[in-house]
Amino acid sequence: MIVGLDIGSRSIELVGLEHGEVALSRRAPTTFDPLSQCSKLLDELRPASLVGTGYGRKLIQRLGLGCEVSAITEIKAHALGATHLFPEARTVLDIGGQDTKAMALAGGRVTKFEMNDRCAAGTGKFLESTAGVFQIPVEEFGRYALRGEDPPEISSICTVFAETEATSLMARGEKPESIALGLHKAIVRRTVTMLGRVKLTFPLVFSGGVANNPCVLRLLAEEINGEIGTDVLIPEQPDMVGALGAALHGAAEAT
Repeated sequence: MIVGLDIGSRSIELVGLEHGEVALSRRAPTTFDPLSQCSKLLDELRPASLVGTGYGRKLIQRLGLGCEVSAITEIKAHALGATHLFPEARTVLDIGGQDTKAMALAGGRVTKFEMNDRCAAGTGKFLESTAGVFQIPVEEFGRYALRGEDPPEISSICTVFAETEATSLMARGEKPESIALGLHKAIVRRTVTMLGRVKLTFPLVFSGGVANNPCVLRLLAEEINGEIGTDVLIPEQPDMVGALGAALHGAAEAT
């Protein structure tokens, strides 16, 4: 088995390939001990090779598995994973726990990319933090925001300032659902700007954990005038795309 391991800031994903097909997938929170979490995910597996990606990709050298170990960038991993799932893909958007990546593709290869990795603005962490203001689990935040109407303008995308702004809007009597919708619109505006810098071309593959958020998905499709399912393609497990790409890289290197 060839294993891809995506060690992100919020979660770790594992994909195992056998004979070029996905044989298993696993996921765990990163916590403050990612090496221990990786060991748990790899429990009872004896990979022929292991390819890491994500923030913690260099940690895999310390796992001591006794197999061939290597690492690739998140950009390469998501491009490989996205084009494997959708060969027609021309652009990839990945919004993860603490960064956002936009990639232009030609023939499955990355020709240009933009990456926001200096702060958590517009990422999964931003959604998690602002969901906390509403005392709502982040998994339910998108559906909650879809109930909003006439969202107020959120002027700051900084996580700390956006939380303060949301609290002030609540104190002024704005409906919480509408404020939540405004926060989601702020994320999408930032994301669309990044896509513009790589010259968005359809089809766009939306990967990463935030692709599971129905409000971000709907607003994104509206902003870029794209139809979900044709112009905007969502993997069945969007948070597994990076790990899949890492495993595919390992499989290609083995041949």
